[in-house]
Parts: sequence; structure tokens; C-alpha cells
Amino acid sequence: MIDVKSLLNNFDSVSEKLQIKKVDSDILLALKDAAQNYKKTKQNLESLQAEQNKQSKLFGEKAKEGKEALEVLKSQLDSLKKEIATLNQELKAKEEILENLLFGIPNIPDEKTPKGDDENDNIELKKVLKPKEFAFKPKEHWELAQENGWIDFERGVKLAKSRFSVLRGMGARLNRALINFMLDYNQKAGFEMVVTPVIVNEKMLFGTGQLPKFEEDMFKIDGNTDPLLIGEEVKKQDFYLISTSEITLTNLYHDEIIPAQDLPILLTAQTPCFRKEAGSAGRDTRGMIRQHQFDKVELVAITKPEQSDEIHQKMIDTASGILEALELPHRMVQLCGGDLGFSASNTVDIEVWLPGQNCYREISSVSNTRDFQARRAKIRYKEDKKNALVHTLNGSSLAVGRTLIAIMENYQKEDGSIEIPEALKSYL
Repeated sequence: MIDVKSLLNNFDSVSEKLQIKKVDSDILLALKDAAQNYKKTKQNLESLQAEQNKQSKLFGEKAKEGKEALEVLKSQLDSLKKEIATLNQELKAKEEILENLLFGIPNIPDEKTPKGDDENDNIELKKVLKPKEFAFKPKEHWELAQENGWIDFERGVKLAKSRFSVLRGMGARLNRALINFMLDYNQKAGFEMVVTPVIVNEKMLFGTGQLPKFEEDMFKIDGNTDPLLIGEEVKKQDFYLISTSEITLTNLYHDEIIPAQDLPILLTAQTPCFRKEAGSAGRDTRGMIRQHQFDKVELVAITKPEQSDEIHQKMIDTASGILEALELPHRMVQLCGGDLGFSASNTVDIEVWLPGQNCYREISSVSNTRDFQARRAKIRYKEDKKNALVHTLNGSSLAVGRTLIAIMENYQKEDGSIEIPEALKSYL
């Protein structure tokens, strides 16, 4: 969530930066008006409350003046009490309007993010390893998968629907080996391994920014709400399958104050991830590039603001290091403002070379969200008796299915067989 004070104090500058993310200027003006109305009502309420406190201290004095003076004071206090109650209701209504607008506003691109409209304006930072030159025309992964019996696409569709698949034999073994290899690599880099639920409540999704804007891309667990007894009332909340373990790892510290000496917190986890892929009809319909269910190893960091740039680079290097250890050519790409995700302030994508497609494809996206998620999820740290918002970062390390695809295409032989990367042999 963006900082309302920054919006009000630097409206033109903030508005210009958010328009890079295609935020309508009318929405920003409505947000500005809502923030000003909320601020004015809150000031009026605080003024009345201060007057109420002041008048309340006069009871002794008015009692000495007589019954009539005391009755006048009580009448004034009753009037103030009614005004305060009315303003409290008004403030709650204005706060709801403000929050509804705020929850739909994306993060502000930071100074490191170049200007640009879309992926065509992204900037290549560097390449790691040179793509292999084949003496034959490389096949794409779905051809290799069928020839080697590693992936069963038809039975995946039968079991669920399109964009689900079944890994079998060496495909399943390599998938497991990749997960273990990635987790081991991340732990050696200083990230603590965590196992989290893959079902979360809606509050957690608000915290990291998936709700309310991207609800259509989430798998909601209909009819399985959890009744929480509060007095005689029953409160029900919805649950969702996670689209990334960024959600659970970041929200481990939801509404908590972390001692400064405990930062940075570096976490890694492997989970299945679930995405409806809303709006991606017709894209990557063949193979395993874009699935509704996939395994991913994630990196998350919670840091002090002054640490976040350094940690961001560490996360990029860690994800890249896995690909380098697997001898998979890849490149780093700095995303422009128009291609940034909703919660991201600065993002570097890592794209792996797929010889069958003769192009680089995204396999990791490492983002610094600054204090955007921390403000939504109320994650703070305490230093010198003061509380401040942390910075949160997240990145794939890596998308397991896409790494398997990259191995299949880069390690294929002319007879259609696939070699096993040296780094994974001890994991099989």
C-alpha cells in the first residue's frame, strides 16, 4: 500500500510515477480527495475529543459553582458525546472509502526502475553462460517429454482439466531432485528453510497484494469457510490456494514488530502453486510453460530499508547461481516501469535459454517491494524504541517446472535422449 502522506505531499510526482503503471489519473484524484476528507474528519474528531477532555476536567470547579453550572456542563458534554459518535461513524465510512481505493493502487516504481511502457522497453543487464550450438535442430520440451515418457499431458487433463500435467519416471525424479538441490543451495546461501500451508485466509492475500485486484487469478476454496465463534456471532472468511509461497513466507510476520537485531530475515520454501492464469488464454497452451499447478522454490527477505538493495542483489545472485551450477545459459533483465508487477518497486527477471524455442524465457522474477507490502501487512521493526516499516523482497529460486524444461531442451541429444546435469546426479 502506498504512503498516503507521500501522496498528499508529492501528488504530482507520485501521480506521474504511477501513470507509468497505467493508473488512471482520475482514480488518483479520487484517492487524493478521499485522503483529504479522511484527514479533515479525523482532525475534527480529535479536536472534539480534546474539547471533551478539557470540559471533563471542569466537574470539580462547576460543582462548587452550584447545581445549575453543573447541569450546563453535563449538557455540553452530552452534546459533545453525540457529535463525537456521529463523527466516529463518518470517519469509519471515509476510512473504508480510502482503503478501498488504496488497496487497488500499485506500488510506486523506484529510482532504479527505468521508464518504459511494456516488456519491449526492458533492459538486458548481462548474460551468464553461452548457449550451446547444436549440430541438429533442437526439439521443444513437449516433444522430448513424450519421446522419453517424462510428462503425461493427456492424463493430466483427464484428471483435472487443461494446463495440468503428470510427471512420470525420470521426469518425476528430476523434479524432486531439483527441489532438493535448490533448497540445499539456498540454505548454503543463508536462507532458512520453511514449510508453510498452501491454503491461506483472505487477510494474508491483502497483505502481499494479491487481493482485491487479482482475485480472479486465485483458486478460491468455495464452501469451505471456517466459522470463528465470536461471542454469539459466527464470522466466516474465505480461503484460497496460494499462487506463490511469497504469500505465506512474508505473512509469517503479519502484524508483528520484529527486533532490529533479528533483521535481515532470509527465508526459502518449496510449495505447489496454483494460478488460474486469467487473461492468458491462447498463450503457451502446449507443454508446461504455463500451468495451473506447478512447484516453485521461493526466496523471501525481510530487511531494514538500508539493507534492501544489497539483499535484492544477493537474491538475484542466488537464483542465478543455481542456473549456473546446472550449466543453463541465462540472462538478467531489468524491468521497466510499465512491466512491473503490482507490488513491485524494482524487479530483475532472470530468463533461461530454451534452444527448442530459440529464445530466453522467464524463470525467476526477483522484486523489491520496499515498504509497500509491509504497510498492508503491518510488518514493522523496532530500533532505538521506535517502530518503522520493514522492506520485503521476494523471488523465484526457481520455478521447478521451467527449470526441468530448460534441462530437457539444453541437455537433449540428437537421438532424442536427455543427459542429466552433473549437479543433480547425486540427488537421483
